[in-house]
Amino acid sequence: MVHRLSRLPPWGGALVVYALSRVVSTILLAAMFWIATANGWRFASHRAHATFFSFSGSWDASSYRSIAEHGYPSTLPVDAAGHVLQNTWAFLPVYPYVVHALTTVLGVNGTPNGFYAVGAIVSLVAGGVAAVLLSAILRRSIPAPRALFAVALFSLGPLGFLLQTAYAESLFLALLFASLWCLVARRYWLLIPFGVVAAFTRPGVLALSLALGIHFVVRLRGRRITGSAFPWRDRLAIVVAAGLTAAAGLAWPVIASAATRRPDAYLDTELAFWTGFVGRRHFAPLTPWFAMATTYLGVVAGVVLVLLVIAAGVFWLTRRGTRALGADVVGLTASYWLYLVAVFLPQQSLPRLLLPTAPMLGSPVFWGPVSAGEAGSRRRRVALLVGCVVLQAVAIVFLWFVGYP
Repeated sequence: MVHRLSRLPPWGGALVVYALSRVVSTILLAAMFWIATANGWRFASHRAHATFFSFSGSWDASSYRSIAEHGYPSTLPVDAAGHVLQNTWAFLPVYPYVVHALTTVLGVNGTPNGFYAVGAIVSLVAGGVAAVLLSAILRRSIPAPRALFAVALFSLGPLGFLLQTAYAESLFLALLFASLWCLVARRYWLLIPFGVVAAFTRPGVLALSLALGIHFVVRLRGRRITGSAFPWRDRLAIVVAAGLTAAAGLAWPVIASAATRRPDAYLDTELAFWTGFVGRRHFAPLTPWFAMATTYLGVVAGVVLVLLVIAAGVFWLTRRGTRALGADVVGLTASYWLYLVAVFLPQQSLPRLLLPTAPMLGSPVFWGPVSAGEAGSRRRRVALLVGCVVLQAVAIVFLWFVGYP
């Protein structure tokens, strides 16, 4: 099927795959909502009068709705000991304000499900844009059928349902993939607005700044080794783009501190989300993964596990098939993985935060080895797609009734 769809225009094949994936995710979400409602099951994110859209807008979506309707608090909530509690400063403003603007225009602002319904539509559209851009990025380095299959894995993956829920993921992915396409196409000035807006949509844009630095080094090295052109106007554009995206990526903590008149307001807010996993801790870069692993596995086993995970990531990035995706895809992936290891406490939201590395789905490990023949490769692809749908159903059950995505 991917071979037939790959004959369509690049955007057409990607949109067909994405549309089919939305049918699957909608059926899974609707089936779970209907079964749970009919049997009176209690959702982990409680809703007094649950509807399909409020069910699809559980957990973090409530924080985005609070931002859209009430803005950010000028005073951070604290407990009796003065420790900062969880609050909406942990969430960035672009997505909730976009949804708020649309709910106002449509006249549904303030209605019980207005934010969740419009938020789902925004995510649905942005997810389609992300799918098209993912296809466009991968088609520059791998055959069209492989690129389209990567879009299918991205859209149908275990967390594919998040592409149509009131989360910021879809919008961030659309902006990040637009930035990556600009980087691959060497449209550096065009990259800047996408990168800056992405910085205020979801954390992680500092990885894009590092990827721009890697891109600069690769082009400079190519000029010295092969004599390929690297004009000064491109060098200036890369430096400016990297600087502006880095400044945007670092701006939110400064804004939070200025608005609340409390130093480290954003950092203290983020650490408040850690307490249920590792207790109260001071932040130090490159330590969160070790803190999480050693808390539950002990020092030796925890350190060994983290080192093995890092080694596995390095091994995958350095494989010939992975490098064939292009230096920019590999560079952004490596930068983003480094960002996660440096600042993120790994817990149940880790799979969601790995979605920006979706271009890695173009790796031949997913398509199937040539040595297996076309039939063997096809069986692998079918098994992967079936596994994605099954795991998506499992994730919907687990995350809506046990823990948030």
